[in-house]
Amino acid sequence: MTPTPTPTPSICPTILYQDAKGAIQQLTEAFGFTEHAVYEDDEGRVVHAELTHGNGMVMLGSRGTGGKFDELMAVGGSTGVFVHVDDVDAHYARAVEHRADVMSTPTDQDYGARDYLVRDHEGNVWSFGTYQPGSS
Repeated sequence: MTPTPTPTPSICPTILYQDAKGAIQQLTEAFGFTEHAVYEDDEGRVVHAELTHGNGMVMLGSRGTGGKFDELMAVGGSTGVFVHVDDVDAHYARAVEHRADVMSTPTDQDYGARDYLVRDHEGNVWSFGTYQPGSS
């Protein structure tokens, strides 16, 4: 019998750490997460990682990488959340219509996804995009 594939999550918490490698070690060893993907920059900093637990996933990375998300999280709330949407531009138009605090407009990323960033009324950063965490 072939196992049924687990669908990729449509909502994913995103966390930045001072010591992302240490966080990955703790999350996997102490809390039972499994590494799905870990990408490092030329200096060995974790720029993006995906860890799974059951049918859920968390994305994380290192503080201080200089990316837009890193900049926003430095002065924002304590949490970032990624939400998969099929039509980024329509979703963005709705957010603008409701006067969302847009931090970046829909942008095509070099890894093939399209996304945008907004901040909620408490300063938390929300990413909406076509990326599918956990997909091949």
